[in-house]
Amino acid sequence: MRRRLGSVRARATLNATLVVAVALVAAGTAVLLALRANLIDQADAKAANVARKVALDLAFGVPYAELDLPNAEDSPVQVLNPQGRVVAGDDDVESMSPALAPAPAGSGRADGAAPATGDDDDDADDGDRNRGRDRHRDDDDDDDPPAVGEISEEAPITPGAVTVDGHTADYRIAAVDVTTSEKVTLTVYAGASLSAEEGAVGTVQTAMLIGLPLLLVTVGCATYVVTRRALRPVEGIRVEMAAITASEDLSRRVPEPDTHDEIARLARTTNETLAALETSVERQRRFVADASHELRSPIASLRTQLEVGAAHPELLDVEGAVLDTVRLQRLAADLLLLARLDAGERPPQDARFDLAKLVREEADGRDRVHLDGVGSVEVTGSRGQLVRALANLLDNAERHARDRIDVALRTEGTWVVLRVADDGSGVPVEERERIFERFVRLDESRSRDDGGAGLGLAIARDIAVRHGGTLRAGEAPQGGALFELRVPTAP
Repeated sequence: MRRRLGSVRARATLNATLVVAVALVAAGTAVLLALRANLIDQADAKAANVARKVALDLAFGVPYAELDLPNAEDSPVQVLNPQGRVVAGDDDVESMSPALAPAPAGSGRADGAAPATGDDDDDADDGDRNRGRDRHRDDDDDDDPPAVGEISEEAPITPGAVTVDGHTADYRIAAVDVTTSEKVTLTVYAGASLSAEEGAVGTVQTAMLIGLPLLLVTVGCATYVVTRRALRPVEGIRVEMAAITASEDLSRRVPEPDTHDEIARLARTTNETLAALETSVERQRRFVADASHELRSPIASLRTQLEVGAAHPELLDVEGAVLDTVRLQRLAADLLLLARLDAGERPPQDARFDLAKLVREEADGRDRVHLDGVGSVEVTGSRGQLVRALANLLDNAERHARDRIDVALRTEGTWVVLRVADDGSGVPVEERERIFERFVRLDESRSRDDGGAGLGLAIARDIAVRHGGTLRAGEAPQGGALFELRVPTAP
């Protein structure tokens, strides 16, 4: 179960179903409340209309027995006198709650005459007993009764229970006051049944209880199918990545879906990552192979000289052995520095020093180097790495220059620009990026006996990049090579 819920399809289906369920429950509740309120409003209006109609008949002098009363089950009506006695109404209405008592036998509802208005002591006693239960309206008893032949403007509504022919149900009861031509103030109570409201609400609830699970099942199935179809390319990417991992063949690529969505972008990014990884691995392989090749020659030469010296001490070339040892030492230092740069070593950001001073110190003792505009310029970073980059640029210039090397240091905005130019043969345009690759030497430099291993420019560019700068090759004014090193100034 936990494994199934761990899949994206299962979680998406579960979350979508839960969201739809919450939305449907909230919407259904709102619909039920709105429906119930609307039906209750309709019942209130119906009860008020019936009460006003009966009250108007009484105001016009219609006798009790001739009142046009609606069906008792649908709209029960009772008319009460000031003493709380029922003087008119449908005989089928047994009780109308709240606290409305039926009229006793012989009350006079059938003869069409108004009953006594309180002269009889027994009637007065009955009125006193029912006075606290007679009017189910607002508690404002200080309002004046309506004028003769008029009805009250308001028709207060209260919920209650009405018993008709032995059956009790919930009703909405309206109360309207009327003053007859005999100056007797009566209260007409009319009810409106809530059976329609209860039936409609019950029907909607039943439909929701049946339809909601079916709808949730439909939403869950649809979400699962759609999600499965949408994630099918992801499974293809996963399968291909697993195959690439197993075969270690970085030349393979994952399938890219013919869409413009996030999965397509994921596939493209994955392929770009594989391409970068393939390039990095290939570069590492070339690096190891080139390093082995570069190390083999001085080691073999040194071994030969030592073996000859061991057999014939008089033939030992000490100077050559020292040169080979120095060459090995420099090569080992270059390889170590490249390994540290590849490992992501960052220069310190709080070390400040004068780059112009480093340039003057490094140029001192080099006969063909001419300084131009080397003022005081502070930068941050690794002093040793920048000295190494400057030394590599000057060594490269000395290796190719004929007579002159120009070094200029300027500031351009927030950048420090160091230019090293020589008057040699220059670098062809198509080779100006290639010379920064590791162990790359052009044919001319390979033919020189003092040619390096092809790591100097690569190290210089890596140092520049680690310091947030750049190193580019161009053409010098004298026709030779121009190298431009840019690093940020100290903040």
